[in-house]
Amino acid sequence: MSSSSSRSGSETSVHRVKNLPGYTTPVFKGKEEQRARVQADVTAKGFMPRELVVNEVNWFYSSLGIDDTYFANESRHVIGDHILALYGAKILAYTKHDPNQLVIDLERIDEKGNGATFIHTSAPGINSTEGPGASCESRIDELFLDKSTPTNAYRLETFRSHGLVSATASQQLRCYFVTKCNFSNESKFTSNYGKTNIRAVSDKVFLEKATDNTLEIYQDIMWSVESRYGPVIEMFEVEGSRERRVVIGFKMNSTSHFFSALSNLYHFYSLYSARKYVEQFSNGITIISLYLNPLPNSHAAPIEHSIFQVMKEASLLFCLPDNPFFLLNEGSGSDHAVQEATYAYCGWVFAQHFCNRLGPAYLHLKNALDESNPVHAEVLNDIKMRFREETFTREGIQQVIHGHPDLIRLLYVNFAMVHYPNADDASQLMPTLSYQRLQTVQPLSDVELYDKIRRTVSNKHELQVFESFLVFNKHVLKTNFYQPTKVALSFRLDPDFLPTSEYPKKPFGMFFIIGNDFRGFHIRFRDVARGGIRIVKSRNAENYSINQRMLFDENYGLAATQSLKNKDIPEGGAKGTILPSLHANPRICFEKYVDAIIDLLIPGQTPGIKEHIVDLYNKPELLFFGPDEGTADMMDWAALHARGRGAETWWKSFTTGKSAEHLGGVPHDAYGMTSLSLREYVVGIYKQLGLQEKNVTKVQTGGPDGDLGSNEILLSSDKTIAVIDGSGVLADPSGINREELIRLAKLRVPVSHFDQSKLDKEGYLVKIEDQDVKLPSGEIVFDGIEFRNGAHFRFKADLFVPCGGRPEAVNVSNMAALIDAEGKPHFKYIVEGANLFFTQQARLHLEKRKVILFKDSSANKGGVTSSSLEVLVGLALSTQGYLDHMIFKDGKPSTFYQNYVHDVQQKIKENAAAEFQCIWREHARLQGSKPRTIISDELSSTLNDLQAELECSDLFDDVPSRKGVMRRAIPKTLVEHVGLETLLERLPEPYQRALFSSWVASHFVYKYGVTSSAVDFFHFARDLAKQ
Repeated sequence: MSSSSSRSGSETSVHRVKNLPGYTTPVFKGKEEQRARVQADVTAKGFMPRELVVNEVNWFYSSLGIDDTYFANESRHVIGDHILALYGAKILAYTKHDPNQLVIDLERIDEKGNGATFIHTSAPGINSTEGPGASCESRIDELFLDKSTPTNAYRLETFRSHGLVSATASQQLRCYFVTKCNFSNESKFTSNYGKTNIRAVSDKVFLEKATDNTLEIYQDIMWSVESRYGPVIEMFEVEGSRERRVVIGFKMNSTSHFFSALSNLYHFYSLYSARKYVEQFSNGITIISLYLNPLPNSHAAPIEHSIFQVMKEASLLFCLPDNPFFLLNEGSGSDHAVQEATYAYCGWVFAQHFCNRLGPAYLHLKNALDESNPVHAEVLNDIKMRFREETFTREGIQQVIHGHPDLIRLLYVNFAMVHYPNADDASQLMPTLSYQRLQTVQPLSDVELYDKIRRTVSNKHELQVFESFLVFNKHVLKTNFYQPTKVALSFRLDPDFLPTSEYPKKPFGMFFIIGNDFRGFHIRFRDVARGGIRIVKSRNAENYSINQRMLFDENYGLAATQSLKNKDIPEGGAKGTILPSLHANPRICFEKYVDAIIDLLIPGQTPGIKEHIVDLYNKPELLFFGPDEGTADMMDWAALHARGRGAETWWKSFTTGKSAEHLGGVPHDAYGMTSLSLREYVVGIYKQLGLQEKNVTKVQTGGPDGDLGSNEILLSSDKTIAVIDGSGVLADPSGINREELIRLAKLRVPVSHFDQSKLDKEGYLVKIEDQDVKLPSGEIVFDGIEFRNGAHFRFKADLFVPCGGRPEAVNVSNMAALIDAEGKPHFKYIVEGANLFFTQQARLHLEKRKVILFKDSSANKGGVTSSSLEVLVGLALSTQGYLDHMIFKDGKPSTFYQNYVHDVQQKIKENAAAEFQCIWREHARLQGSKPRTIISDELSSTLNDLQAELECSDLFDDVPSRKGVMRRAIPKTLVEHVGLETLLERLPEPYQRALFSSWVASHFVYKYGVTSSAVDFFHFARDLAKQ
């Protein structure tokens, strides 16, 4: 690479190289000898007249301009067959009296998986639409490039022949050579600077062919890919030529069908490739190199301008290479530039989720029915599912979009006029083509655009689809759509468009993320909010379709439930969901999801990589992620990635559930955080009713191998008569041997490991794999799994503590099974440890039967309290302080860490005990007329509403009150270590307001109850400034 390089405004890097090949073309020394043998073989076969053989063979070897790579790789028998195939194609074209009908399709895929050769006729700058050549590149992607791994990879060389296929036809041949990589075994994997040495991770053939200049260029690209998440795109001007070389590096398997999509991209701008290379490296990096030239006599924009557009749009293609709206149909008039096509794709996905609204008919029905009636609730839910399923399908929406390319173009301009970044001074000298395109389409106002749509579409169905595009445009507050590099598309949406009839509680903020192999949402109900990121997995295509339709509703429901649980901590409820496509890698989907959201949290500062975006929200935002289904082992990566992206002040608090030893997380299971709050409710019942724990019989779901289950066993001393977990059912009417249960809990193994010699004569263990087992009562268990699934309905005890199990395990259809023939419930007390184990209707049904029940959002909130305080310490300590005090040294925690964890445990106990007392008092005050389940929900709502009011009030501005509250709200260990004044300087103001208001709201309501008066609050507020 020459030292000469320049930049055009915000364009990606531009460099200049000498007009020399980037690869040496090997000379095949045995070519003439091979030619003679091939000539003899062709003659011997007798298919071609003898007098033509010499000319045809010579033409193939000398005039077509096929690279010597082909002749060196192929056997003379394969070459002879290819010459005969070419001759046959010429004869066929002659019979059609049209030289342009000459089509060559030669392919050989090695059966042992060593590679392949493809040779096709190919007009420069034009996509083939017929024959194997039309799908050649997508098949190379599918068969070889997308499947490449660091240990089993394929490299690709492809070039255009210099000569024509015959004297009368203008076509050229396109040759593709796919070969299996044979990586170098050099022992020195890194250079002196600790970076990867390209020679140590390269294919041997690549090292033989690549020039020193190419190695130098690829080395720099490789180092950039290693230090960055997402594609690295560089362009090189060739001296004395209009050729441009585009080099793209990225992590292996981070996109798919990218190579073939790039051809569609540069063809759109009337460019053709002379040569293309795909190189794989054993450190998991892929580098693509394109040698691009302008088509002769083209009326398209000059390559000097269009090349920058190719680079910009390659980034969008990387995110969505399989975009059905970017199809080049010559002369169809429906072609979209990549930006328009990407916009169409995003609008398509948005419409899938938000076109299928339930409408006024559903609302009338909902108002007519009683949702507290289980039968009515079930009917409503069935109707909602059917409406979602049948109104608008993915395919139907896609057809509407394909049918109106002009409307998509106008809608895109409407979107781009808001979000396209302002040009800087340098790039104004040479505006990009996308900017120029915006100037050629007359932008319409929202009213004019709606009127245009209304007059263009043919029915109401189509109108609703395009209305959803308008809704999308109007509610995007910021997006990474125009960032030069990205791995997925992210949009921060204003949630105002959500209908209150379906979503009664309006979210505070909403993120919408779209990748090639996933889609996702993030919803939060307050500015400062925290919640887990869940991966929604699909078993098959039908299950994926259902998950896709319900994804947003599931996300909304989870975030709303989290709000109830987060009632007495600074963070409101939030939740994120990721739906990977079938066969997609969930880990890669999660990483792309996180990176795309970070694009909208950190202002871009690097020209050509991450630049400023249009931000209509115009306020800093903080999100806090936690582990959930499928993401528990990904929290460390997300935190470190945020730090690598420059989030120096908040990377430590970006995720909770981090590993304790390496990143200073506070693991819930190791310290029994969730179980501590659960125990406060269990012990609270014992105290209120004067019960002795050792005499209380208990049934527990969730065994000694789980977090909640194991800690419940270790912390309790009751008479447990049954434990049900994933491995089976353990039961003993006289009480399961406590010592043996403790042994299993400490080992974290399921009940299937129980020593059955320690069971009483009436006791038994039924494992899920068991069949036809006889119980001590004489009952026969035919199937262990079926027995386990319904076991929680067969036992009777004083106390039931679900610590595991599927959501809605007890629901409207089976809740009667917990009531015996005399109308007595199986359990007197229930403390719901597992999330959503009971449906709301089931809880209310049991409470009507005088069961003392405490629901999940009250009983198991210890985990969210712990996570909240993990966020706090991350925000409060400097990076160095965090590394010194929160991360283990030699596998051992610091004194600060141990003290802080103890403070967290005390806070959990205090909050749980305070809420228990509040619910118990309120239930007694109302003489049992209101179920504890409803009191718990109302308490959550009261706390959340009061907290929201306090955040907007001026009480926080009273400095003595603020300091008095902060000193009590922040754990003692942290205040003593950092100092209150320093803490108030470090904590972001929105977080301080949230912490202040949550502490005031919870302590006031827990003390005075949900019916407290303004006078009560006056007395309470007067004492806030006290030390």
